[in-house]
Amino acid sequence: MATVLSVSGSPSATSRTTGLLRHVDARLAALGHEVVPFDARSLPAEALLSADFSHPAIVRAVELFEQADGVVIGTPVYKAAYSGLLKALLDVLPQYALRGKAVLPLATGGSTAHVLAVDYALRPVLSAMGAGHVTQGWFVLDREITLRADGTADVEPGTDLLLTPVVDAFAAALGHTAPAGTAARTPELAAAR
Repeated sequence: MATVLSVSGSPSATSRTTGLLRHVDARLAALGHEVVPFDARSLPAEALLSADFSHPAIVRAVELFEQADGVVIGTPVYKAAYSGLLKALLDVLPQYALRGKAVLPLATGGSTAHVLAVDYALRPVLSAMGAGHVTQGWFVLDREITLRADGTADVEPGTDLLLTPVVDAFAAALGHTAPAGTAARTPELAAAR
């Protein structure tokens, strides 16, 4: 099956976003995919904010994206946009780091007023980075996620019922995108290399 990089853009060590991602990871693993969790907050702040492309942690992050067949991106929503930490991570990745990959955008927040952040703030950036297929994203209210002491999360049954087909559609899309590193190149992308 596919290798999926599961990226948390939350700056918090006790994050509902990260808990939601680990919940989604378990579903993807049950479907037979290899899941590699990655927390953007694990990157050294100085290397990330100064865009130190040669820093070993940044080099390793780029490698993780290159090796993945698909990427799940999770972020808390702040002021109707994805987190600044996620923005900093995306900024240090190569322009077409998502080329040919299926991508599932997920967001969490305290109010349904932020639900459009997935489609109007995050999706355009993922597309601009060459994602082969950005599947339907999903927004989950913070109150629908309960964190356990071990860092995993319980998602309210009604929310999970709606989230499951979204995750399954992403899993199905993994089989319809080019394997990592072998995406079809358009003349424009080839010229950009």
